[in-house]
Amino acid sequence: MFTGIVEALGVVTGISRDTDDMRLTIESSQIASGLKLGDSIAINGTCLTAVELTATSFAADAVPETLAKTNLGDLAVGSQVNLERPMRADGRFDGHIVQGHVDSIGTVVGVDPEGDGRRFSIEVADKMRRYIVEKGSVTVDGVSLTVAALTERGFQIALIPHTLQVTILGQRQVGDRVNIEIDVIAKYVERLVGERA
Repeated sequence: MFTGIVEALGVVTGISRDTDDMRLTIESSQIASGLKLGDSIAINGTCLTAVELTATSFAADAVPETLAKTNLGDLAVGSQVNLERPMRADGRFDGHIVQGHVDSIGTVVGVDPEGDGRRFSIEVADKMRRYIVEKGSVTVDGVSLTVAALTERGFQIALIPHTLQVTILGQRQVGDRVNIEIDVIAKYVERLVGERA
């Protein structure tokens, strides 16, 4: 389990493709130094497994299902990525419950200045909108955020300067695809209520 509080930015230093699969090599001494082979790591909110390690980098594999449901296939050598290790049992819970299981890809359709920060408008698939509520939690590229407003085709988030500086969201522009993980509690509630109806 993750919290959506990004620990570090990493840089993609290698991409290798084998038919439908992809292996990413990511440079981040801060994250790599604390990893063991087989550990989980959230890359732009996508839970993957560390399969190779050096002192300053790690590699992780993405299979076709992951590439179809996330924006990891959009990455290129030199791309920055949000990184988070799983939450420790004795750690503080600063964000919200994040599984690293991306539900859908959203599209940034608006980026507007708002005070010292920015307001992003994100469009999501019809089937995802019912899970998103104003002032509820949503994960965008692995970042735990509060839904500022609902729109006809998605939602808006208001980002403070700190978030823009320490995550890749500060680089996002109109047209960019972002990983969306909705609040897992909403999905469980729907399933339980649906079974009783």
